[in-house]
Amino acid sequence: MDWDWNYAFEILPLLAQASLVTIQATLLGFLLAAVLGLVFAVLRMSPNRTISLPTTAVVEFIRSTPLLIQIFFFYFVFPEFGVSLDALTAGIIALGLHYGTYCAEVYRAGLDNVPRGQWEASIALNLTTFHTFRDVIIPQAIPPVVPALGNYFVALFKETPLLSAIAVMELMQQAKILGSNTFRYIEPITLVGAFFLVFSLVAAALIRLLERRLKRIGARA
Repeated sequence: MDWDWNYAFEILPLLAQASLVTIQATLLGFLLAAVLGLVFAVLRMSPNRTISLPTTAVVEFIRSTPLLIQIFFFYFVFPEFGVSLDALTAGIIALGLHYGTYCAEVYRAGLDNVPRGQWEASIALNLTTFHTFRDVIIPQAIPPVVPALGNYFVALFKETPLLSAIAVMELMQQAKILGSNTFRYIEPITLVGAFFLVFSLVAAALIRLLERRLKRIGARA
């Protein structure tokens, strides 16, 4: 099958519109993952084993099960318990929860690398646990792990085609619909690949920019 430029330009606006859904799912999903990951990491570090052990079990369980099954669970199983979510919301929650467990390990590595003296100094200054984390530990733990978090951001972005399994009208779903309507798949699938390549490169460049900026701030501090 030959490439048809006229058809490619015809479907480009539809794919561009669908890309907005993909970007929305990526940004909201990663925002949720970043927050949940930090919560999981802090809870896992708790000296209270009734907190740390269940948190560890939840994190390992989520990391060890496929993302697609989790997406299905939120969309198809939750209504059985009286919790009905639209497809996009279910997909965002599944993405955020799944990648939150991976981010938790990244945060934990950053927190473990903060010198023990910083914790001891906070205790000596009579800081509360909340203020110790907020003002002393987290500002030192986050900058070194930004590259690893950025990798998961790009990985999450490339996982969004899984949302087509629950009929979220993102890039891959739109491409499949266009292909099934015209029996031409080469143009929509190729354009989807190009969209993902461009967005991934832009995201990687922004992450590197953020990393350099944080290093400059740290050097001035």
